[in-house]
Amino acid sequence: MRSYLILAGAVLLSSCQNMPEPYAPPVQRQPFEDARPHRMSRMVEMADADSVSHIVGDISPGNPAPWRWTFQKPTVKVVPRTNQGLRYVIDFSLPEVTFKVTGPVKMTFLVNDHALDTVPYTASGEYHYEKAVPPDWVEPLKDTMLAASIDKVWVSPTDGAKLGFILTRIGLTQ
Repeated sequence: MRSYLILAGAVLLSSCQNMPEPYAPPVQRQPFEDARPHRMSRMVEMADADSVSHIVGDISPGNPAPWRWTFQKPTVKVVPRTNQGLRYVIDFSLPEVTFKVTGPVKMTFLVNDHALDTVPYTASGEYHYEKAVPPDWVEPLKDTMLAASIDKVWVSPTDGAKLGFILTRIGLTQ
């Protein structure tokens, strides 16, 4: 009987448990409007709020807009997560007003100063170009420079401004 009492006492003592005090959930905060801490951009859309931070050179300054004028060799930087299965992508326009003066042009598409391709364009209009990028041209998680060079620019007769083409987006896709 005595062993039953000891066993019952041990069971009662071991069944007592202190519960943690209740607490309120943390205060909810809105993220910053332009902050994208986990986004690694590979496509630069001229309309994006953060497009300016990717522009390296030869793209007209200003606020984000659906398109921008370029100069001779517009260049942007992106940071891809991988170098496998990447494709260079660019959407651009050759406006009729400048094309009447320059005539047919050649565009050279570059990845980290490697010429991916040179393509002749014999008419004004909207264009989409896409081509696979050799993996050894890109280092994952490092700045990758993407450019498009035009062989002839239009020179304004009034102020001497030199314009290449209209850029909508440029980047890398998988």
